[in-house]
Amino acid sequence: MKLRVAPDEWTVVQDHFDPEANRVFESLFSLGNGHFGGRGNHEERYSGDSLRGNYLAGVYYPDPTRVGWWKNGYPDYFAKILNAADWTPIHIDIDGEPLDLGTATISSFRRVLDMGTAEVQRTFDATVPNGPAVTVDALRFVVMTRPQLGVIRYRLTARSDMTVTVSSQVNGDVVNEDSNHEAGFWDETERWVDGLRCGVVSTTRKTGFVCATTVETQVSIDGSPVGVEVEAVERDKFAASQFEVVLRAGQTLELIKFGANVTSRDVDAADVRPEAEAELDRAIVDGFDTIRAEHQAAWARKWELSDVVIEGDPAAQQGIRFNIFGLNSTFTGDDPTLNIGPKGFTGEKYGGVTYWDTEAFCLPFYLATSPPEVSRNLLLYRYRQLDRAIENATKLGFDGGAALYPMVTINGEECHNEWEITFEEIHRNGAIAFAIENYIRHTGDAAYLLDGGLEVLIAISRFWAQRVSYSPHRQAWVMLGVTGPNEYENNVDNNWYTNLMAQWTLRYTAAAIERAEAMDAARADAILTSIGFDAAAETPRWHEIADGIVLGHDPERDVFLQQDNYLSKELLTVDDLDPAIRPINQHWSWDRILRSCFIKQADVLQGLWVLEDQFDLATIERNFDFYEPRTVHESSLSPSIHAIHAARLGRLDKAHEMMLRTARLDLDDYNNDTEDGCHTTSMAGTWLAIVQGFGGMRVVGDTLRLDPKLAHGWTKLQFRIVFRGAELNVTTTADEVTIDNLGEALSLDVAGTAIEIGANATVVVPRV
Repeated sequence: MKLRVAPDEWTVVQDHFDPEANRVFESLFSLGNGHFGGRGNHEERYSGDSLRGNYLAGVYYPDPTRVGWWKNGYPDYFAKILNAADWTPIHIDIDGEPLDLGTATISSFRRVLDMGTAEVQRTFDATVPNGPAVTVDALRFVVMTRPQLGVIRYRLTARSDMTVTVSSQVNGDVVNEDSNHEAGFWDETERWVDGLRCGVVSTTRKTGFVCATTVETQVSIDGSPVGVEVEAVERDKFAASQFEVVLRAGQTLELIKFGANVTSRDVDAADVRPEAEAELDRAIVDGFDTIRAEHQAAWARKWELSDVVIEGDPAAQQGIRFNIFGLNSTFTGDDPTLNIGPKGFTGEKYGGVTYWDTEAFCLPFYLATSPPEVSRNLLLYRYRQLDRAIENATKLGFDGGAALYPMVTINGEECHNEWEITFEEIHRNGAIAFAIENYIRHTGDAAYLLDGGLEVLIAISRFWAQRVSYSPHRQAWVMLGVTGPNEYENNVDNNWYTNLMAQWTLRYTAAAIERAEAMDAARADAILTSIGFDAAAETPRWHEIADGIVLGHDPERDVFLQQDNYLSKELLTVDDLDPAIRPINQHWSWDRILRSCFIKQADVLQGLWVLEDQFDLATIERNFDFYEPRTVHESSLSPSIHAIHAARLGRLDKAHEMMLRTARLDLDDYNNDTEDGCHTTSMAGTWLAIVQGFGGMRVVGDTLRLDPKLAHGWTKLQFRIVFRGAELNVTTTADEVTIDNLGEALSLDVAGTAIEIGANATVVVPRV
């Protein structure tokens, strides 16, 4: 590992300056408010290795696809959330010498992310080459209550008399490091400097998003505002307010920099600059202290709903809070046109676009920790893109309203161009279908079937009904040429997880149609008529396929077969691998990986988790014992599923090992890739590992079930669950489970015992 962050309950601390790990720390100290955010870059110049990034949710560019061999059906582009104009730079010169952390002598350095308040504070002592020394204290936050606003408080204390030149900048001359063709994506519309306020308005090529990034800087010395003579500095896509101040030894220069990012997603294109300036006007009137207080209060409420407390395990405590912080920084749920990118606002890898991770891993977190409308908006995101999903399927030869949701998307159109993923990793359809059931059983909002859910389910079921084929040889329905969640197996037949989710979707859709008709027959019939649903032809075929689809099983081991012919492989285990060649994806050829038995991430075990109530504990245990030793966990999504199963099986040491791996994946840079950005969607896996794993949280039918367990050394586990109007605070100790209900009355199951808990009431259940 490149680094290990010291465990602390509420903070992430970098206690020394480490140029070799700078990109990793930039990822770890990223901030966001669901609408924009960026990496933890230094405000000053930094000539060392860095990935500067400021990202605006939903603002994207269709970067032309770059592949060596074009295949029919490939998309023309890979959509990317764009690196946008940078509002953070504050460049400093001391007696004419630039303050550059890449060249200065750093005698002390400390950077702290306070996860409770979502603020990063950085302090250091530096001496510039051939110049004097200064002490810097910089505080930054991206305001949770003002989606377009970021704030920096920058304090520089002189250690001797000096002249300080300040350049408070907006730099729109940015590119995405992962651009397929090393091209820029922005054209300047206008720029200006007006005293201590400056800004740049840019327009994306092709997509035509207009974005205004505007800043204003307040200047004081030792707490007293000072007037400065500003020099305007402008060039293409760049504007800066530059000025000089003279400091005596011991004096502190304080800069308050407000930055507004407004896009044509928020307001009309003609209004982006006026609205950005209005945002700054409001910030100036309200002031730093007021804005900071409201930001902190908003985060306090988020932590009230989503915090997890683990006593006796500081590493796990820090890990789960870091992951919850990342999720709440990335998605707030107030805009149904936004979703959750695998890197959030922490980096550019994977383009910042939507994967199946949202439905499979992230949705359960938001269901349990946010008001229902937050999760509903995640479902509406897919419903609004249903036409594009049908279009995607049509391009691949499907018809009749069949939908294949994209593996990677920003606007509903597929933009992934690896054939084994784009064409074959179709299990994503199953995750999107199951998300509807997951939402309904958690919230009780079955009316969503009539508000979009039914149309999505039918379109996905139409896809499955065409994607299978009947095998006379096997006298069964088969699914040929697919890739399951385990991407170390491509173009296989009858992937168990894919077939299982197809079977479940077909049956659930038929039942959902009946449920919708029972709720509101007229409205349901109108929906079915509008999409040309033929009950006499379609529903019987769905049942026929579901009843006859191949779900491979090995009678000798009594386990499900990951896919046809899996047992033909040499069935080694991870213990047979030399640790020096791990991870295997960085040491083996792809051909060798495909021929091996090793599993990138949970596949059969994924299905046993999603549809857990369909399988008894002995079945789960046999499959866990067979597949877990062959899983290399080279997907960040993998350990959480294993942790959940291990906890349910009572294997708490294994559950803790897997949970800690996902909890500290980025903090300890397990996979040597945190420099690309944090694994935002897999952060939800940490919450799943703890709340579903050790907390034993399940929703079966209409009933919330809890079966809490404590890992070795834990003295308390506490988490919160929002469920059907109840707001539960669940605290587990060695002796008892205490449940405080701050919401509506609820019936639930705790370790097999039926419990009634009234509104604003508390129950205590002894642990046996």
